[in-house]
Amino acid sequence: MMGPRQVEQGALFYEFSLDTHIPADHLLRAIDRFVDLSGLRAHLQPFYSSTGRPSVDPELMIRMLLIGYCFGIRSERRLCDEVHLNLAYRWFCRLGLDGRVPDHSTFSKNRHGRFRDSDLLRCLFETVLARCIAEGLVGGEGFAVDASLIKADANRQKGVEGTNGLPPESVSRAAREYLAVLDDAAFGAATPVVPKLVSPADPAARWTGADGGLAYFAYAANYLIDLDHAVIVDVEPTTAIRQAEVTAAKRMIVRSRERFDLYPARLAGDSGYGSAAMLGWLAHEQGIEPHIPVFDKSERRDGTFSRSAFTYDPGADAYTCPAGKHLRQRQKVYRSPPPLVDADGMLRYRASKYDCEACALKPRCCPNASARKIPRSIHEGARQMARDICASEAGRTSRRERKKVEMLFAHLKRILRLDRLRLRGPDGARDEFHLAAAAQNLRKLAKLIPLGQPSLA
Repeated sequence: MMGPRQVEQGALFYEFSLDTHIPADHLLRAIDRFVDLSGLRAHLQPFYSSTGRPSVDPELMIRMLLIGYCFGIRSERRLCDEVHLNLAYRWFCRLGLDGRVPDHSTFSKNRHGRFRDSDLLRCLFETVLARCIAEGLVGGEGFAVDASLIKADANRQKGVEGTNGLPPESVSRAAREYLAVLDDAAFGAATPVVPKLVSPADPAARWTGADGGLAYFAYAANYLIDLDHAVIVDVEPTTAIRQAEVTAAKRMIVRSRERFDLYPARLAGDSGYGSAAMLGWLAHEQGIEPHIPVFDKSERRDGTFSRSAFTYDPGADAYTCPAGKHLRQRQKVYRSPPPLVDADGMLRYRASKYDCEACALKPRCCPNASARKIPRSIHEGARQMARDICASEAGRTSRRERKKVEMLFAHLKRILRLDRLRLRGPDGARDEFHLAAAAQNLRKLAKLIPLGQPSLA
């Protein structure tokens, strides 16, 4: 028989529990166990006045932001609407059924004020990372580093010529942040090359065509991850050029050791991190094995002998050419000898002019010069170490494991929908990357330690 029509009826009393209406396997239930905001109020206390109207609960705003980044809700207006309507979101934010959702403008005011002044979002990321370490998800033996380009909130069609500089009317917050990082090695001081175009809306974003398609304005998101479970150990925004990414890698390695006493035995990366200076810094200064392909342009394509055709003798500190002659740093005695190392950190080994002129192999060795010269980096020992590691089984294993960081970037762009930044300026990029990395680590915790399962520690 057909049931009666349901008509809304008023009731004097309701008994409704949010907790019973949230599914046991909901992602927020798994994440909520690892969100510890107990120290948030003490961290923010110096940035609030002791008088005046009570503010919106900062813990509520942080929980709402975590929901936005965990579920790819990019708009704060939409986030407020979703939290207002979704029971699971209300439960996670501790709002109850009648709790008032803050206005979207509250996020902007706090982000540009208290949150940024107190470096709260960095503190949030480190709190989540500390929980990952406590749960045994960070081994600390092997790390990997990489960077990915994220489009900036800047119209590619409204760029101005880089040689002309910023227009005089550029007085936005993003422009002020750009001027503040002109001397930062991760932004303005990363390279003396003037970019082809500059965006008046976000001048710190770099014009780049590195993806092979249409050029656009972008920032680089730099990740340092632990290879055991692909937990993000550190994150750093930079301008979208390779020199800045190498600087960021050094900063993240040092900071992870200072903050969490993490000292990896090996670091995996692509050839962009395989410069002589970087390999020397890892091997000689940090004691870290560089599982990184060497960035090498010594191979010649004109049919003449490459540097690999010359054999180096460490005892004699000399190279031997295919004809059996020696190349040394000094072939004659100087009254005032020039320095052995040039500004680029290279040693120059030269053959004797008399040996080369009488050599039958000269057309295949140095047809356009009187004598052959071989440059050798002062970090050649670290370069050779990296070559040996890459040729070993351990190097092949690291190349496979390094794909974990690339998968994190794919997850960042496709699942969390951070393929384009919403905030402008270096500080805006830093805020978004910290929140996204914290969300990825929380999702990792929820996946690897399901409800009711003991921790891995």
